[in-house]
Amino acid sequence: MLITERHRLILDLLNEKEHVKIQELVELTNTSESTLRRDLDQLEKQHYLKRVHGGASLLQKKRQERSVIEKATQNLQEKKQIAKYAAELIHDEECIYLDAGTTTFQMIPFLRQKNLVVVTNGVDHLEALLDKNITTYLIGGYVKKVTKALIGRNAYESIQNYRFDKCFIGANAIHPELGYTTPDPEEAHIKEKAISLSREAYVLADHTKLGEVSFAKFADLNKAKIITSVDETIRLNRYTEKTKLYLAK
Repeated sequence: MLITERHRLILDLLNEKEHVKIQELVELTNTSESTLRRDLDQLEKQHYLKRVHGGASLLQKKRQERSVIEKATQNLQEKKQIAKYAAELIHDEECIYLDAGTTTFQMIPFLRQKNLVVVTNGVDHLEALLDKNITTYLIGGYVKKVTKALIGRNAYESIQNYRFDKCFIGANAIHPELGYTTPDPEEAHIKEKAISLSREAYVLADHTKLGEVSFAKFADLNKAKIITSVDETIRLNRYTEKTKLYLAK
């Protein structure tokens, strides 16, 4: 079977199922596992799919974005583990930026530092931060309905008034070559600025975001450290070559 035909069959099956195992592809193409692994590596380099342990998964659509309600219940335990790990990196009397997002939101119950100051663009974060008696600044801007994030020109101008010890940023996708991305260019603009205003920058994402690519890039991989969850399906060395990666357990 020609390589182009194998690639077409692989992608057709992925579009149908979203996740495929090597053994399924062996039976479909009557080809050896070693050949199929090379095929998957090539298709991953061309950004058609992402490799996972024992197979491959279809990449998310570049502009696909779920609502806060949908995302809040996905991989919740992993998000809490990541959030707890991230919160433990903060010290007393620091000024931090807490990005809008469901994983960053999970950090709030773990914030116990003294004299902490938080700046955020997350509307949903506000009540939880105030309930913890944390000094909080909300940047101005347009409220994006899907993510409850403050974005736009006013938000960008507002965030420039601050400087941060650390920022904690959410991401829809992290790719070893293509960096950190998110579906909305305006939201990406705020994330990029927050990173530039911070002494240390961290991107929080559960393992499903690794290997993905979204529409709008907000930073190269080396501009922030990654806090993610342990998962054997991800080849982590591709990320650790370019930045520091923390695994929350």
